Amino acid sequence: MSRIKAILVMVAAMFVAAPWIINAAPYESTMGLVQKIFYFHMPSAFLFLISAIVSGVYSAMFLFGKKPPSDWKALAAAELALVFGTITLVTGPLWARKAWGLWWVWDARLTSSLLLWMIFAAYLLLRRYGGPGSDKLGAGMALFGMANVPFIYVSVNYWRTLHPQTSVVPTLPVSMGGPLWFCFAALLLFFLTMMSLRVRLERQRAALERYYLSEDNP
Repeated sequence: MSRIKAILVMVAAMFVAAPWIINAAPYESTMGLVQKIFYFHMPSAFLFLISAIVSGVYSAMFLFGKKPPSDWKALAAAELALVFGTITLVTGPLWARKAWGLWWVWDARLTSSLLLWMIFAAYLLLRRYGGPGSDKLGAGMALFGMANVPFIYVSVNYWRTLHPQTSVVPTLPVSMGGPLWFCFAALLLFFLTMMSLRVRLERQRAALERYYLSEDNP
């Protein structure tokens, strides 16, 4: 637990430093100040997709292996997918309204991203209220969500969209790429820490449930 506390302190320090690092980055020539939303939007969107993949992989492991720890990790990743997806779907329109004059367009990437968010929202509702068997049904939903991730990523390369193609981020100058990857590293550490804490909570919840069952059936 002390290691997790140390990581949380480091994440907090990175979040505090992020505004100064972003402020030092140059303005984009056409969008100006509003482009700096990108330093929060892109890392959140990337972790949205990563969370969906992690949830899908652990859901598959749960379906085939029937081991509760895999289900705990799938559930934790699904919750984080909803968190990062919400950040993505809020920061995106805020940026788009100033940069492109539109809050929303029904292009392939935006529509499929919204669909992925809705899948994991439904997953969590199912896990909360679905009753017996909801873990297996939810695992199937997580797999469906994971299958949507590659489509979201490559959609900008094959359909007309306001989003830039996937080749843009790797070609950013260091003055912009450095702050971007710093923010991504901070959010990635946050993701890993929250995953660890959430799985720990599920493990303790399962242990408590076993204790109650043993007390009821001495």
